Amino acid sequence: MNVQRTPAPALRVLFVVSEVHPLIKTGGLGDVAGSLPQALAKLGCDVRILLPAYPACVERAGVLNSVASLSIPGSVDQVTLLAGRLPGTRVKIWLVDYPPAFNRTGNPYLDADGRPWDDNAERYALLARVAVALAQKRTPLDWQPEVVHCHDWQTGLVPALLAQEVQRPASVFTIHNLAYQGLFPHATFVHLGLPPAWWAFDALEFHGQLSFIKGGLVYADKLTSVSPTYTGEIQTPEFGCGLDGLLRHRSADLIGILNGIDEGIWNPAKDPHLAARYSPHRLAAKAENKQSLQRTFGLPVAADIPLVGMVGRLVEQKGIDLVMLCLPTLMQRPVQIVVLGSGEARYERALQAFAAQHAGKIQVRIGYDEALAHQIEGGADMFLMPSRFEPCGLNQLYSLRYGTVPIVRRVGGLADTVVDASASSLAAGNATGIAFDGDKAIDLLTALDRALTLYETKTAWMQLVQTGMAQNFSWDASARHYLDIYNSLAKRA
Repeated sequence: MNVQRTPAPALRVLFVVSEVHPLIKTGGLGDVAGSLPQALAKLGCDVRILLPAYPACVERAGVLNSVASLSIPGSVDQVTLLAGRLPGTRVKIWLVDYPPAFNRTGNPYLDADGRPWDDNAERYALLARVAVALAQKRTPLDWQPEVVHCHDWQTGLVPALLAQEVQRPASVFTIHNLAYQGLFPHATFVHLGLPPAWWAFDALEFHGQLSFIKGGLVYADKLTSVSPTYTGEIQTPEFGCGLDGLLRHRSADLIGILNGIDEGIWNPAKDPHLAARYSPHRLAAKAENKQSLQRTFGLPVAADIPLVGMVGRLVEQKGIDLVMLCLPTLMQRPVQIVVLGSGEARYERALQAFAAQHAGKIQVRIGYDEALAHQIEGGADMFLMPSRFEPCGLNQLYSLRYGTVPIVRRVGGLADTVVDASASSLAAGNATGIAFDGDKAIDLLTALDRALTLYETKTAWMQLVQTGMAQNFSWDASARHYLDIYNSLAKRA
């Protein structure tokens, strides 16, 4: 007699995060938060996302229903939970609707002058307290997570607050960028009504300031970072941002899991933003995208001139100062450069001024444009990422997928994902890009010259492109790593 087994209930996971693509995005965190839950759902997880109800999120989320009204400590008015689905998916989302905190257009963290909102601590403490209410089933909703997965400093208070509970779900905290820590004065700590015992070096105090990120680093059951190499780097004084000692102390609970990419969105064979779609077997069409990109930026249409693209924040972390130092010499090389990004005003102005003097060789767009970012990946021959540190990086993964050879500094996730085109790796057929050491302009310039020389050798260059496109950076393997962590924590709980 065949006995039918009742399938095991889906593991319940609450994602708490401050941005999610396609609702709102300022960087790689938004991409990860939009892609990883989908991959987890395909593995059978009942994963739900909690994030603030910024106006952009409400506008882009489609149909939303008010499902709960909550009284949250520190909030004058009731907080409303709006329920919907992440556009184009079956993943459920909850938006924390509290207009005094989140009804602001533009960047979710910065005002129009590029300065952090004065009340960021209060805003993200509110998000944390709503997350705890959900986690402890103190809402009318008939759902409680077994694991709460938090991301970056904005959610750092969640594991700390959960640690006060007698019975609670397990918590995971992912470090996307340790340099951003959510630091606030002692007066803010008092104003938030946090437990006085937390004002200690082994809790949330950090050199006389309140550190949101330490809430996750100290109290979460498990810590992850977004690449294996970065996980080792942040346990050193050079990359640890003053927290390397704490991370070494918690090294047994810290694991590096490489980010993946959404291959449905980043796929040159189906990308609606491209002038022509292509694949490893139909690479000739990539040339049409190069021509289109040159026209878009007002550069001379020239098939044989290597076109270098750069997309990202114009800040020193991304090595933009090194790029600026290299530009005068590069203008003497047969090369074109296109830049899309925003950041520090001094770099924005300097790039624009330089482009005005060399309009036929370099063009710059200040800001962010998702469609244009895809077109740069599809149309450029090379992609530049000379980051001083890079937890994971996604653009080099997009570049590999699009047959656009990445030029990267060998740090963090860049070291984990790009195989330098050395003589031996080229001979072995496993080279995928140009990776360099050092943090001086000459190091970057030497790497660029290596790339330009290799570009002239069409057979070797095509091998580099094809090998890069053959790499698999989907979320499948990484999502399984996260699921293993969730399952082990749920069993232990």
